[in-house]
Amino acid sequence: MTNKPHHTSIDLQEVTTRNNDARAIVAGFAQATPTLADIWRYVQTALADTPPLVEEVIGLRAELTSTRLNRANLVAAIRATINAHHDGEDDPLSYLRDELLTQGYGDDPWGRI
Repeated sequence: MTNKPHHTSIDLQEVTTRNNDARAIVAGFAQATPTLADIWRYVQTALADTPPLVEEVIGLRAELTSTRLNRANLVAAIRATINAHHDGEDDPLSYLRDELLTQGYGDDPWGRI
């Protein structure tokens, strides 16, 4: 399969857990060595970047899943259209038109879709 989806092995829950643990460790070090407060603040700021990045990845994964499904449905509609044409159906483009409407591409005011 040429367009096989790539699945990552990154467990975002585990990333979040490790990040929370690291933040707690740094907070403990900051209390134990207040002379290094600026360094610990810098590390805490860097660690604070992880939660929004995790949320962004979650959103992108969901969007990618939806895009892949839409693409697969369009490919199926294209194949059905080609087969309908070869079978001599009256309106072979109906399969493609229906899928385009389902995916929200049916706002042509002249009714061409």
